[in-house]
Amino acid sequence: MPVLILGLVLFLGVHSLRIVADGWRARQIARLGLKRWKALYAVLAIAGFVLICWGFGLARQQPLLLYVPPLWLRHFDALFTLVAFVLLAAARVPRNGIKAWLHHPQVLAVMVWAFGHLLATGMLHDVVLFGAFLLWSMVLFAASRQRDRRAGTVYPAGTLRGTVLAVVVGVVAWAVFARWLHLWLIGMSPMG
Repeated sequence: MPVLILGLVLFLGVHSLRIVADGWRARQIARLGLKRWKALYAVLAIAGFVLICWGFGLARQQPLLLYVPPLWLRHFDALFTLVAFVLLAAARVPRNGIKAWLHHPQVLAVMVWAFGHLLATGMLHDVVLFGAFLLWSMVLFAASRQRDRRAGTVYPAGTLRGTVLAVVVGVVAWAVFARWLHLWLIGMSPMG
């Protein structure tokens, strides 16, 4: 569990700089230059992600059951994950109505994914991983919306074409991930 927690602190810490130290972040970008800052940020984020994956694998070898969710929540989690994939696609597809409405769909994707997985799993390592991501995404979403209001950020209106494309890309990506990649990467099939 310590490796998982270290990875979460590093990964989520780096991704929280705009929340807790935006001024410091801006000074470092000015001091280092944007390219060097992005390189340092990427190295720390990747290191954190690797530690999360490794630590989660280690923690799964010594599971500690906290609660037993009903079986139907596992299927319900598939719906949460589908919504998360559509939100993730909406963060990248230009001029879609989902991003125009929600403003930060990628952060909401993490929130929905983490919440669904918390409902469907009950081991300590699951609660630590998904709970940390849920808490972080809730704080980041609120801070991002507040920053948008202060800056007067206006998001471009979405188009029907962009919205449909975001939904289609999200559904297809979800289907591929759920059917093949989750088993290959995580070691269990969410559809089985």
